[in-house]
Amino acid sequence: MAVVQDLSLTLKAKFFHGLADTSRLALLEALRSGEKSVSELVADTGLSQPNASGHLACLKECGLVASRQEGRFVYYALADPRVEDVLRDAEGILADVAARVYACTRYQD
Repeated sequence: MAVVQDLSLTLKAKFFHGLADTSRLALLEALRSGEKSVSELVADTGLSQPNASGHLACLKECGLVASRQEGRFVYYALADPRVEDVLRDAEGILADVAARVYACTRYQD
């Protein structure tokens, strides 16, 4: 059986891998309500400031969040409204299959 080496599949897997980290996902969830500073995101997520900043840099590099500087503060927002759509769609799917996802032993934390 041949292994599929399709760039679009590789990119999709990389995209979902980025969303699979609970810290990055927590930051994206916190940004669903709008632009926030790093200190607001730290308060919302419970992440440490260095941890949040590292994950935000990753999310920014991948194009999922955008930032702007205002004085000494950096504010982050979802870079594309479709990120909100992905998060909302995931909630809709989970509403139907949450028990099965929870019970799945193939993907562990």
